[in-house]
Amino acid sequence: MTQRLADRVAIVTGGSSGIGRAIVRRYAAEGAHVLVADITEEAVEGGRPVCEVVAEEGGSAVFVKTDVSCADAVEALVDRATAQTGRLDILVNNAVLRAGKPLVETEEADWDRVMDVSLKGAYLCARAAVRQMMTQEIREEVRGRLIHISSQHGHVSAPEDFAYGVSKAGIAYMTRQIAADYGPHQIVSNAVAPGKILTGKGGRAVEPRWIDYSKQRTPWPRLGTPDDVARAALFLASDEATYLTGHTLFVDGGWMAA
Repeated sequence: MTQRLADRVAIVTGGSSGIGRAIVRRYAAEGAHVLVADITEEAVEGGRPVCEVVAEEGGSAVFVKTDVSCADAVEALVDRATAQTGRLDILVNNAVLRAGKPLVETEEADWDRVMDVSLKGAYLCARAAVRQMMTQEIREEVRGRLIHISSQHGHVSAPEDFAYGVSKAGIAYMTRQIAADYGPHQIVSNAVAPGKILTGKGGRAVEPRWIDYSKQRTPWPRLGTPDDVARAALFLASDEATYLTGHTLFVDGGWMAA
């Protein structure tokens, strides 16, 4: 590895499983100290806790049990991140929940549950991170970087997944608003919008009708992997991403081009 994130401190929410897990491993392999913020160490798709895997791979990661919908928990997370170096260099807003229902079947409790984690959680984490980053010295033109995991379904309809799609549209807007408001302070805000990513999770995500639908929508001759997203998140976290803020990078195999 090239150690593109050497000595950086990063928070990855929802980092125990799926896309978040791949980002944790990729960042740690590139030299970052990563805080894995999640409600559980167990991986949805199975396997050992990601911090154990990172340690075996020679990286640095620590699990911090965090409910991102709770402001006090998020503030404590950022305090933990800055305890050793006084800096938080990277926040990855990845934590997400889905309801998997169209509008008329979406109960108020479904809506609240999705929004609390997927949108309110991203807002609370971004707010706490930017507050900290505002106090930091500039390195390579940047005080800190935010990477929000959005979705192509925040830009086009999310079939039968109303609350999820609305939450991801909010993430897309949040990305731009933070970039516009805090660009003058040299804080960077970008997003990665994955297409269909096969994380190893079962259930609705891998029902044949949704796999067939995704294959029909995706020009590239395969569906995505978590590491496809992690590589994009690495670029946006690195010093190679210069003069670049308020942008959504689609990692979707051409879904949005078709």
